[in-house]
Amino acid sequence: MAVIAAPAVAQQMPVSPPMVVVAQPPRMQNELGGGFIQFLFGNNAERPTYAAPPPQYAGPPPQYGAPPPLYPQGQPQPLYVNTGPQTDPALEIDRPDLPMDPQFLPQEVHYQTSEPPGTIVIDTPRHFLYLVEADGMARRYGVGDGRPGFTWSGVHHISAKKEWPSWTPPEEMLQRQPYLPRYMAGGPDNPLGARALYLGSTLYRIHGSNEPWTIGHSMSSGCIRMRNVDIIDLYKRVGVGTKVVVM
Repeated sequence: MAVIAAPAVAQQMPVSPPMVVVAQPPRMQNELGGGFIQFLFGNNAERPTYAAPPPQYAGPPPQYGAPPPLYPQGQPQPLYVNTGPQTDPALEIDRPDLPMDPQFLPQEVHYQTSEPPGTIVIDTPRHFLYLVEADGMARRYGVGDGRPGFTWSGVHHISAKKEWPSWTPPEEMLQRQPYLPRYMAGGPDNPLGARALYLGSTLYRIHGSNEPWTIGHSMSSGCIRMRNVDIIDLYKRVGVGTKVVVM
């Protein structure tokens, strides 16, 4: 019996896609042999980065138990110019570069008054102090005076003169401002400044100031304050017994 062979069916094998090889760019290498030299002079991109340490505080250590400040926070503090030990230290307080209305600088002016020469007349509303001179003239200075509620007027005589006076705030002032020191020796930081002229038996004085920017304003507790250079000049021109008229 004849056997008829069926035609062979070619079995197709699955065809794999061609392999695609992506060429990697050659890596740059320095021929430095690795190690520390390779780290220093090799590829900078491979170096690790480190954050800089935070800056260290270089100021003075904090002080504990310090006395309360002389002035409340927010008020300007006195500014000084060191002109050297050979000069009057009062001049270190008065900053020539601080803005000041020229009318409050010392000057000779015409001034009509019935008071005799040598009298001090203080015009508190206008913030001027006049030292009466002959022939209708006067030497005029700018002053600071009492703030609202602390203004006054009257006639007194200079009862004492002091250079670099110490300061003991009266009890009434300490009740209003308990942060004030109970006593302060004379010196550039003292609010009475370089000189003081005491008025009779009152607590009021004509004195210098470590706050020259207050001249021309009403900011005191009743005293008449002047720039230190001005009170030094006035101090030399008047003596104990000088009549003082406060208007």
